[in-house]
Amino acid sequence: MIFEQIATGGCQSYLIGCADTCSAALIDPELSQMDRYQALAARDGLRIKFVVDTHTHADHFSATRQLGKALGVPVVMHRESHAPFADMRLDDGDMLAIGNLRLHALHTPGHTRDSMCLTIEDRVFTGDTLLIGGTGRTDLPTGDPEALYDSLFGKLLKLDPKTTVYPAHDYKGRSHSTLADEIATNPRLQQRERAAFVDMMRHLNLSAPTHLTEALRTNMSGGKTVVQMLSEASSAIPFLSLSELQARLGGRSNDFVVLDVREKDAFAAGHIPGARHLPRGQLELRVNEDLPDPTLRIVVYCEFGKISTLAAATLRQLGFTRAAALDGGMKAWREGGFQVETATN
Repeated sequence: MIFEQIATGGCQSYLIGCADTCSAALIDPELSQMDRYQALAARDGLRIKFVVDTHTHADHFSATRQLGKALGVPVVMHRESHAPFADMRLDDGDMLAIGNLRLHALHTPGHTRDSMCLTIEDRVFTGDTLLIGGTGRTDLPTGDPEALYDSLFGKLLKLDPKTTVYPAHDYKGRSHSTLADEIATNPRLQQRERAAFVDMMRHLNLSAPTHLTEALRTNMSGGKTVVQMLSEASSAIPFLSLSELQARLGGRSNDFVVLDVREKDAFAAGHIPGARHLPRGQLELRVNEDLPDPTLRIVVYCEFGKISTLAAATLRQLGFTRAAALDGGMKAWREGGFQVETATN
């Protein structure tokens, strides 16, 4: 078997090929690496026959639709996926023939309803069902801790303990593990009783992925790319200049809100004085609670101005018709020499 693991930040993609027939499959491809995948396949003399997503991703933009179209090959997902562009939908126990190799599907819902793991020879591609030292979260759309417990303890962990684990994500630079190692050392797998495991998963209090809304919308529908969404958002919202915001901070009225949509650590390290904090990934979930008045004038900012552009457009769609984005973001604010407040100030 020809095997390539491709890391993109914390995202892991896999190219597997049959050396005898030069057939290949690509698992969990990430949009920014399309040319790299095709170059690796060409280097190894492989023809990609299938592009596969182990589930509907919420933390990166899948390249399956684009690659499927470019290569003229089927996009493969589980039957429970709602993605309209999936050409082949697998049931539990189905397998893909990749030359002389066989890729078997295990339906493992929990992280998402359409999650599946893929086994081939001595390894398993676990998507976000099982991670190195962790498991997939269950608090995003279609997540279910009860189902994850059954998928892990009733199915995945019953495979040969020597099986090598290759997850869809790892943010600590690790490439693989084994089921035996995970059973022995993975903190979440130490909760072997159903009630304890479910309770743990329901109280993890994790921050949402930065591009949650855009990634789900794109990956579920095969819709617009981030570039397209940014272009449309920037033409649908107004912006506020750095100097205008600075002037307004001095005489702020009660209906004027500065909203920081970065993650907690970035906000704590330095933010615009008086800014409220609401991470982009939690915007739709918390906006009505944190910003109950839709008549507020809201100026949204992020680090570079892109995520805040999308966030401001989302706020307008949610009825906050006075939402605008800060031109340039926090980076431009710092470089402009404007005042920065930290969490300890």
